[in-house]
Amino acid sequence: MKESARYAKIVEWSEEDQCFVGSSPGLIYGGCHGLDERAVFEQLCQVVEEAIALCHQDGKPLPPPTSGRDYANKMQNVA
Repeated sequence: MKESARYAKIVEWSEEDQCFVGSSPGLIYGGCHGLDERAVFEQLCQVVEEAIALCHQDGKPLPPPTSGRDYANKMQNVA
């Protein structure tokens, strides 16, 4: 398993920006954007890998993983 799989990746539509915005809570926020949802997700995956590589390069600890926390079901209960 890739280290990047430990981080949730979210792509959502922004009414304010009129585009899709990709983020990875706890690791990066608003990391990429565009009009094609799938392309934004692919770019987000690359940005997450680059953020992890930079942490390793700079000797900084990675934030706690965010995957496996059942965010999707928790968000459904809020809506």
